[in-house]
Amino acid sequence: MDHPRLAWAVTGSGHYIEECLEFILTLDCVDLYLSLAGEEVLKMYGIKLDTIRARIPVYRDKTASSPPVGLFYKGYYHTFVMAPTTSNTVAKCVLGIADSLVTNLYSQAGKCRVPSIVYPCDIAPEMETTAPGGKVMVYPRPIDLEATDKIRTFPYTQVVESVDELIEAVQLRLKTLA
Repeated sequence: MDHPRLAWAVTGSGHYIEECLEFILTLDCVDLYLSLAGEEVLKMYGIKLDTIRARIPVYRDKTASSPPVGLFYKGYYHTFVMAPTTSNTVAKCVLGIADSLVTNLYSQAGKCRVPSIVYPCDIAPEMETTAPGGKVMVYPRPIDLEATDKIRTFPYTQVVESVDELIEAVQLRLKTLA
C-alpha cells in the first residue's frame, strides 16, 4: 500500500446515484463497497457493474462476517463515505447495528476514528429525488428525519445534504490529507 485509500459504500438508495458514481469515478485510490440493495439499485438505474469494476475495485456484500472491515484496523483507509445512504442504513448505524457490509464498515470506521462522510437520502420533510424514470417528490417520515439528525451527532461523522456538499466534503478531506 503506497498510501491510505478512500472506502466508499453505496446502499439501496437511488438518491442522485448517477451523480455520486460519476464523482467516484473521478477519484484516485478509492474502493467501492456495495450493499445487496445497492447492487440491485445499480441495475434499476441501468448502471453496469462491469463498467465500474473496470475502473475501480468493487467489493460486494457476500459474506456474513464482512472481512474487508478489518482493513480499517490496518490503516488502509483514511476516510469512509456512504453515499447515497438509505434511511434503513442510517437507522441501523444510529442504533449501532452492524449486520451488513456497509453498516459494519461504518461501525469499524468509527471504532478506528476514521472520519465518515454520510449522504442520507432523507434530509428534509419534502424533497426531490431521482427515480429510474426521472425526478420525483418524496416525503420522508419523521422517524427517518430523526435518524438523520441523530447520526449528525456521531463522532467522526459529517452529514452532507447534496451532491455538491458531498463533492466539497470529499475534496476538502483529500486536500487536508495531501
